[in-house]
Amino acid sequence: MEQQFEAILTSPETSIDGIVTKVHYNGFTDAYDFKSIDGSVHLVIIKDDDGNWIRVDGTEPYLSGWVDELADQII
Repeated sequence: MEQQFEAILTSPETSIDGIVTKVHYNGFTDAYDFKSIDGSVHLVIIKDDDGNWIRVDGTEPYLSGWVDELADQII
């Protein structure tokens, strides 16, 4: 069973509600996939070799701060 939880990302205009799912992504077993409820935002993040969270896929444009916001909600 996939690990899922609700998450909220913020933008200057509004909050973006979505669902985060732990997924496998290109060989990474600890990738997290955020999909907004309204379908406007998609974001996939992983930890790089140095332990930093990075965005590896998703919709454009996106706010770079969303990576940190999502990582905080994962931890």
